[in-house]
Amino acid sequence: MELVLVLDNIRSTYNVGAILRTAEGLGVSKIILSGYTPKYNDKNLLPHLKEKLNKEIHKTALGAEEMLEIYASHDIISDLENFKKQGWQIVGLENNIKSDKLVKLNDKGLKAKLSEKVVLILGEEVEGISHLLQEIIDLFLEIPMKGKKESFNVSVAAGIALYGLTSQ
Repeated sequence: MELVLVLDNIRSTYNVGAILRTAEGLGVSKIILSGYTPKYNDKNLLPHLKEKLNKEIHKTALGAEEMLEIYASHDIISDLENFKKQGWQIVGLENNIKSDKLVKLNDKGLKAKLSEKVVLILGEEVEGISHLLQEIIDLFLEIPMKGKKESFNVSVAAGIALYGLTSQ
């Protein structure tokens, strides 16, 4: 399976770095940063702010930020529509939503529902994937929870989902 990962409106530089490190380790082919997700080597920032963000991302990415193909999207909807036109399946990692497109990551029939080319979207840490992006998504994945908490940290959830997808 070929995987592209979208980080949409992830607030924390540390979450971004941790996700980059995990994505590199699990063979993600491309990372797309959209919304207000902090961007490594952001040319639009003043030098001292760019240096600060780079240092924070590097703290958890540990070099993965230099190994991955990373793209900063200025129009994520158009980018996702282009992926769809090229035969990619758009999958959102989400929990606590009501949708007939929702499948649990441990569902035995998941493999049959997945394409060979998947774009996985991770949304904002608290609010999740925006409603605008939800309209484009072909399939939602949910990580089953066993404890009392409703969700995992986005970087932890990314690791669980990416491992689950790459081991299908």
